[in-house]
Amino acid sequence: MRLLPDRVERAGKELGSSRPVVPLGRRLAWPAAIAGVLLARYATESLRHRRDGRVGYAVEDPAPPSSQDFRWAAEALTGHATISGNKVDVLVNGDEIFPAVLEAVRGARETLNIETYVYWQGEIAVDLAEAVCERARDGVECRVLIDAVGSAKMDPRVITQMRDAGAEVVRFRPPKPHLLRRADNRSHRRAIVVDGRVGFTGGVGIAGEWEGNAEDPDHWRDTHFRVEGPIVHALQGAFGEHWVEATGEALVGERFLPTIEPFEDGVTMQLVRSGARVGDTNIEILFYLAIASAEESIELTAAYFAPRPPFLEALCEAAKRGVKVSVLVPGPHIDKEFVRVAGRAVYQELLECGVGVHEYQPTMLHAKSMVVDGCWASVGTANFDNRSFQLNDELTLSVFDGDVAAKLSDVFARDLEQADQIEQGRWEDRSPAKKLREAVTVPLRREL
Repeated sequence: MRLLPDRVERAGKELGSSRPVVPLGRRLAWPAAIAGVLLARYATESLRHRRDGRVGYAVEDPAPPSSQDFRWAAEALTGHATISGNKVDVLVNGDEIFPAVLEAVRGARETLNIETYVYWQGEIAVDLAEAVCERARDGVECRVLIDAVGSAKMDPRVITQMRDAGAEVVRFRPPKPHLLRRADNRSHRRAIVVDGRVGFTGGVGIAGEWEGNAEDPDHWRDTHFRVEGPIVHALQGAFGEHWVEATGEALVGERFLPTIEPFEDGVTMQLVRSGARVGDTNIEILFYLAIASAEESIELTAAYFAPRPPFLEALCEAAKRGVKVSVLVPGPHIDKEFVRVAGRAVYQELLECGVGVHEYQPTMLHAKSMVVDGCWASVGTANFDNRSFQLNDELTLSVFDGDVAAKLSDVFARDLEQADQIEQGRWEDRSPAKKLREAVTVPLRREL
C-alpha cells in the first residue's frame, strides 16, 4: 500500500514514532545531489587537466644536459633562473639529515623559517620543536608552516609549546567549506631556511619514520640537500610564497634575503617550484626536458611512481635511443600499497622497451631524485605521479655539477644492491588476479 503525504505522519504515530516517517527517496535526495556534484566536478577536472590522455610534449634537437643550452632551456621553460656559486651537501637518511638540520636550527640568530608537509611524532618531532622554542625565547623570529592535512597526526601540544615560546605556527590551507575546491591541493614542500643563508630541502618528513639509517622497515630511506650560497634566496622565496598566502605577511628585507657572496668554487643550481594548476607545471616540464635530453643514463628514484602515458613514452623513447634507464621504486614496505599497485600497472610497458625497474626491499623508499648523464641531478619533494605534477605544491632543487651527480649516483648504486630487479619473463607470468588488480587502478591515476 502506498501512503499519501497526509497519511505519513498519521502512520508514523500509529507505529509509535515521535517524528513523521520520511520516504526513502526524500532521505536520499541531498546525498544523491552532493554525490552528483562531486562526480561532475571530478569528470570536468579530468577533462581540464587532460591527465588520462596521451597528450605529451615534443622536444626537437634537445641539448645535452652538460651544455649551456640545456641550462637556458630549463630556465626558459620553468621561469626559474639557474644560480651559480653555491655549496651543496648530499645527506642520506635521518642519521645524516637530522643532526645537520638541528645544528643549523640551533645556530639561528635572526630568522628561522620551516615548512613541511609531514610533522608527526617521534624523537625528531620533539627535538625540532624544542630547538625552535629555544631560538624563539632567545629573540629569533621563528615561523613554522605545516600543511593542515599532512600534519594531521601531529601532537597538538607541540604546536602549543612552540607558540607559547613565541614562534608563529600556522596550518596551511585548513579544510573549509568555501575552500572545498582546493581541499585536495596540498603543500607537499619541505623547506628550512636559517637566517636566509642556510637551507634544506628533500623528501624527509618530521617524524620517527625518518630517524635512523634505513636499517629496518621502521626506519625509512630518504635523501636531502643542505645548501649555502645565493640559491638560498630561491628557497626562501618558496617558503615566502606560501607564508604570504597563509598569513598575508611578505617576508622581505635583509633579515630574510641577506647579501650572499657566491662561493668561488661553487656549483650552479636551480630551484623549481610548482603549484596546482590547469595544464603543465614547472616541475613536470623540467623532468620531461631532462629525460628527453638524456644521452647516456637516467637514474630515477621515486617514492610514488604512477606516471601518466606521456612520461612512459618519454622513458621508453630514451631507452630505445640507447640511454640506460633505471627506475627505483619502493617494494613490499611501501606505506601506500594502492600506489604501488598502480605503478606496477605500467611495468610491462617499461620492461618491453628496455627500461630497468627495481623495487627497494629493506624498508620504505621515500627519496625523490633523478640523475641524468652523470652531470645533472635533482632532489626535492616531487614524486613521479600526477599528484606531485598537478595537484600538490612542490619544489625540486637541481644541480648542474658532475661531482654532486656522482655522489647521488653512488647512493643510487648502493640502493640497487638492496633492490629486486623485475625481470620481464617473470613479470609476464604473474597471476591474472594481480593483472586485474593493477588494471582497475588505471582510471584513478589522476588522483595518485
